[in-house]
Amino acid sequence: MFETLQKFFKFCDAENRKKFYGSIIVGIFNAFFMALRIGAVAVMLQGVIASTIDGLPFETKTIWLSFAIMCVSVAGAIITRKVTAMWQCEGGYRTCANKRIEIAEHLRYLPMGYFNNNSLGEITSVTTNTMELLGDIATRAVMMVLQGLLDTSLIIVMIFFFDWRIALVAFAGFALFEIVNLFMRLAVKNVSSEKIKNDTAEIGKILEYIQGIAEVKAYNLASKHNKELSDVINRRMKTMIKMEMRCIPVANIQSLVAKLTGVAIMLASIFFFLNGTMTLADCSVMLVCSFMLFNALESGGNYSALLRTIDICVDKGNRILELPTMDIEGRKLSANVKEKAPALIQAENIGFAYDTNSLNPRKIIDGISLSIPEHSTTAIVGPSGGGKTTFCHLLSRFWDVDSGKVFLRGIDVKDYSMDDLMKNFSFVFQNVYLFHDTIANNIRFGDPTAPMEKVIAAAKKACCHDFIMSLPKGYDTVIGEAGTSLSGGERQRISIARAIMKDSPIIILDEATANVDPENERDLMEAVKELTKEKTVIMIAHRLKTVRNADQIVVINKGRIAEQGKHEELIAKGGIYAKFIDTRKEAVSWKL
Repeated sequence: MFETLQKFFKFCDAENRKKFYGSIIVGIFNAFFMALRIGAVAVMLQGVIASTIDGLPFETKTIWLSFAIMCVSVAGAIITRKVTAMWQCEGGYRTCANKRIEIAEHLRYLPMGYFNNNSLGEITSVTTNTMELLGDIATRAVMMVLQGLLDTSLIIVMIFFFDWRIALVAFAGFALFEIVNLFMRLAVKNVSSEKIKNDTAEIGKILEYIQGIAEVKAYNLASKHNKELSDVINRRMKTMIKMEMRCIPVANIQSLVAKLTGVAIMLASIFFFLNGTMTLADCSVMLVCSFMLFNALESGGNYSALLRTIDICVDKGNRILELPTMDIEGRKLSANVKEKAPALIQAENIGFAYDTNSLNPRKIIDGISLSIPEHSTTAIVGPSGGGKTTFCHLLSRFWDVDSGKVFLRGIDVKDYSMDDLMKNFSFVFQNVYLFHDTIANNIRFGDPTAPMEKVIAAAKKACCHDFIMSLPKGYDTVIGEAGTSLSGGERQRISIARAIMKDSPIIILDEATANVDPENERDLMEAVKELTKEKTVIMIAHRLKTVRNADQIVVINKGRIAEQGKHEELIAKGGIYAKFIDTRKEAVSWKL
């Protein structure tokens, strides 16, 4: 138990950890004020018994003293309980909010291979379900378990001042209660892991179902995918029931132990009174204490089964935060660094494979060397799966090369800080992702602090101002997630406006015009022309009109440079590039 609590406190950031530690200190005062009720009851009972049995006069001050002690107890308990509840709630929810942000920042610097090897559902689950469970359950469980322990401990201490024998009975009951509580935590240990696993699977399946809904409908696979989704949901439901069914028997035994502890205190008190070793007043106080101890034990024990869930949630969060990031603390070098270099970008015998942990990793990039001069256009062409996109990702350090080096302005890209390195690159991908936000804010991703005038200027250069103004709210129009409310050409032009706004010296175009319809092609090509003006351009393209005017054309096949040169030179060679161009010409000229 204490190991789990310690792990949770360590997981919290420093500021919120102080709130929890402070709440524990205030919780001790709360337990003291709660235990102070015993004193109020003792004063009143002693006065009543002395008056009734011993015939002594019942003094009014006894009432006022008991009332004063009870008022202090109630007022102190209310104030301290409010403080502990507020601090623990703030600490719990703010910890989870901060951890969500910390995990998101950490994910930003992980190699892209992590996202290839892990499902979106698993990643999403950690930042949603796991952190939500931690925020809701951890705060409540930590607060109730700790307060139950403190209240029980203080009540036993108070009992000790009345009769050490009853204190020993209470302590024995408390120890037995904790042993049963340990069995409860062990009973749900494996089920808690299974629950978290099924939570992750459910989120993954729901995301997969929603993202692939078009294919599900198109291929009439609704019944199959509905069954798969139902199976995942039912598995999670059965796990939740299983967890409850394992808890209930042990929880009943735990409750029975708490009740029997109270009964044992009563019987012992009555026995000691009857054999003359305890006064009637002390016996009466002990009877009251037996009920108070039972309530304190119950309040702490009922939530202790959830500590295992906290344990797993913290472990899942830590597993992501402990993943090794790419080295991002390089020198602070910007796009305007003036250092002599043979080329703006230089790749020297670089190699890369995704599945490096397998016995026979397949090299995606195998010994490529290439120089890209400043303000030049380099076209990357080649067969599908040849390594074109991976090569561009290595140049911009989306992944780290396994061998060789990549230089930017004569400096190894690993020597740049990641943020400063990214300032040098703008990307326009074939599949554009736009966020569920206004069009203006989507364009501002290139420069979050840009004024509206700059946003409009970038949109005009990207040839998207006119269609934006035709929308109901213009630049304040909120587009659907992933930009589904816009056409492919419109999304592409907004992506180019975003890149124009960023104004990086190097532009990487990955099939940016591949899926554009003829109506949008003219505007899109104009936008690309505006984006690439006085820039260094690296483009992956298949269209003849896009690549023929490049300063150099690089043909990548099976992870190697198969051919390199200008359009006319490569056509004259009659190799892969020439065949590629012939194929494209046939495809373009083909008519029904």
